[in-house]
Amino acid sequence: MFDALDLARPHLRDVQPYTSARDDFTGEAHVYLDANENPFGSVTGGGLNRYPDPHHRRVKSRLAETLGVGTEALFVGNGSDEAIDLLIHAFCEPGSDHVLVTPPTYGMYAVTAAVNDVEAREVLLNRDYTLNVPAVIGALTAETKLVFLCSPNNPTGNLQDPEAIAAVARAAAGLVVVDEAYIDFAPHGSVLPRLGDLPNLVVLRTFSKAWGMAAARVGIAVAHPSVAALLGRIKLPYNLSQPAQDAIMDAAGRVQERDRFVDLIVAERAWLAARLVSAPGVEIVHPSDANFLLVRFTDAPTTYARLAAEGVIVRDRSRVALCEGGLRITIGTRDENRELLRALGASGDNGVPTATR
Repeated sequence: MFDALDLARPHLRDVQPYTSARDDFTGEAHVYLDANENPFGSVTGGGLNRYPDPHHRRVKSRLAETLGVGTEALFVGNGSDEAIDLLIHAFCEPGSDHVLVTPPTYGMYAVTAAVNDVEAREVLLNRDYTLNVPAVIGALTAETKLVFLCSPNNPTGNLQDPEAIAAVARAAAGLVVVDEAYIDFAPHGSVLPRLGDLPNLVVLRTFSKAWGMAAARVGIAVAHPSVAALLGRIKLPYNLSQPAQDAIMDAAGRVQERDRFVDLIVAERAWLAARLVSAPGVEIVHPSDANFLLVRFTDAPTTYARLAAEGVIVRDRSRVALCEGGLRITIGTRDENRELLRALGASGDNGVPTATR
């Protein structure tokens, strides 16, 4: 039987979470004098004078329906970054354990490991940005407590083969964390259905991308119940604000609107990629399963500076391993994409993106 406590840092196995009087209260109440809140309201209105539910019960129930999982498998946090930090904090002993990352990939895995005094060992992706499964498996040791994989990958945009991820999970003694921040743009590539037979998988999701809710700062981890429970025990008590919880409750019922955003972005991605191929200085437009394109330029730093001078901000990835000459370009609106092309000295047309669903 899989139990995350067998992998957790020993001193955390008996840690009891912070509790409030409302955790012990099961009846109906109309007078709340337990939490030292302001009883007269908030200076801004909106009922912000009361602490939010620290266990996110309504949010978890709604998300469980959307994802088709049990509420006990969910951790809800302040963006996916909180889950990344808590996973490292929960499972990695500083100075002895390590995490494994596969550059080029999302930089926060290594940054968060460093903040926690945990080594981040690297196994490069293949030149085509696919997962080098033999090399990853060969790098695993008993002290490899977490393997971070990003699919679709940031900054390369490609979906990783779910079977390759499964092979790593079967070989790993620790947890394999699959960051699916961009999975809404490639919905058939998720490893979420594999959680039942691969209990050491942890799948991260976010509302920042396809849902258009980056400012709400809400991310989730879907995992074996023992993993989700441990993260819930060691998180800060009120890690998700009431406005954020209300926003997610509203958003979860708007799947069709999310799908409309995905359709528009996918159509714009194809429109922009077709025009960038012939833009001055462009060498390669890499295929993408995400809401951005990795584009290799003959002189990326100069191109980046020229775009910035024109008020067009992209992400310079030219100094990242295997991304030499690369700029990561988020898919914008048609007008924004035309402005990008203009700044590059290319041209666009006046077409309207066509939905694909």
